Amino acid sequence: MFPAATYQNRRQQLAQQLSSGLILIMGNDDAPMNYGANPYPFCQDSNFRYYAGIKQAGLSLTIDPATGESTLYGDDLTLADVVWMGEHPSTRELADRVGIEHTASRASLAEVLKKNSGPLHFLPPYRAARQQFLAATVGSTTASVDLIQAVVTQRSVKTAEEIAEMEIAVNTSRRMHHAAMEMARPGMLEAEVAGAIEGIAISGGGRLAYPAIVTRNGHILHNHDHSNPLQAGDLLLIDAGASSPSGYAGDITRTFCIGRAMNQQQEEIYRIVKKAEEDVIRDLKAGVPYQDYHRQASLIIAEGLTELGLMQGDPAEAVAAGAHAMFFPHGLGHMIGLDVHDMEDLGEDYVGYDAQTQRSDQFGTAYLRLGRALEPGFVLTVEPGIYFIPALIDQWRNEGKFTDFINYAALAAYRDFGGIRIEDNVLITDSGSRVLGEPIKK
Repeated sequence: MFPAATYQNRRQQLAQQLSSGLILIMGNDDAPMNYGANPYPFCQDSNFRYYAGIKQAGLSLTIDPATGESTLYGDDLTLADVVWMGEHPSTRELADRVGIEHTASRASLAEVLKKNSGPLHFLPPYRAARQQFLAATVGSTTASVDLIQAVVTQRSVKTAEEIAEMEIAVNTSRRMHHAAMEMARPGMLEAEVAGAIEGIAISGGGRLAYPAIVTRNGHILHNHDHSNPLQAGDLLLIDAGASSPSGYAGDITRTFCIGRAMNQQQEEIYRIVKKAEEDVIRDLKAGVPYQDYHRQASLIIAEGLTELGLMQGDPAEAVAAGAHAMFFPHGLGHMIGLDVHDMEDLGEDYVGYDAQTQRSDQFGTAYLRLGRALEPGFVLTVEPGIYFIPALIDQWRNEGKFTDFINYAALAAYRDFGGIRIEDNVLITDSGSRVLGEPIKK
């Protein structure tokens, strides 16, 4: 938790962006696994955490744009609660810690919202209970675009204290990846590696920032299965990041070979991915659309694969046509902060795009979460990859797609290759960029 002044300033800045009505920022409740007293590990709403700093369940916040004053809504624990959960600060004590002027019971929030005569500004309700509450209380679940845009503008630029927290998250993530590289060996299950790195995340005072990807099948982009035994020569792709105690996320990917050094085929693909990541990071600067850096990485990948004989023809033409997406079917990166895909609940097109930069509809590039021009204070991921996806290869070959650019005959030798991705978290500065955290093995 930051000093109270941090949260007071954030709320005042938000209030100044909206001239009338009432701002509602709802915190999360516990989510039951199978019944109420057996919840999933609690995850606070990131917008509530940004403006109120409190990670306790069952709270909501209102801000009056006219006065700048805030009210925290919540209920103090009963004696029965204390017996099971121990003593917790009162709602008033929590409010004092973050400079909130007023408190009220949770039940009173509904009456306040019903009596509000001006516009009610709230963010997209991504949980069913929140949708039901809003529908029953104010008769709408349609979020305020003005509030979304104000929050995105504010949260996109990270302050020095936020960057310090993100470096804590990245450094814990570094320990996770280095431990995995040291322990992974033939005969182990992916699950053993996954369990070990999750323990490091928890021991760092936070948790995993997102479910870890620990897989020998790196061509499955979001593969959360950990059941496979590792074999000598496997490429193990680990996409895993810790959160800091204050909730800021790290998001790091490394790919390495199990039981031996990479063979020539693996090393050649790895070098292309590494070049794409390093060249983009070297060139990052404010004022340039991130979409341009996605194209830069795509061209490096196409050029490298053309040199290996897996692609053919002019690499620039191949990228323009979208043929490179056979091997690089996702975006180069995304914003990161309190969320691993920062502010994704507010809508990617608000966070990653604007009137000057529109999302592509081309396969692969359409998945780019961040396309707009970079600004100092943005923190983002750079995560190029090359993958050999048998189902995609078969479909495109059968459809006769991009035969001028893809050497389908040569792909037979790579059918069981898997995938390689390398990812770091990068701060945009006034003079260029800086990779966050201590150096992580490549």
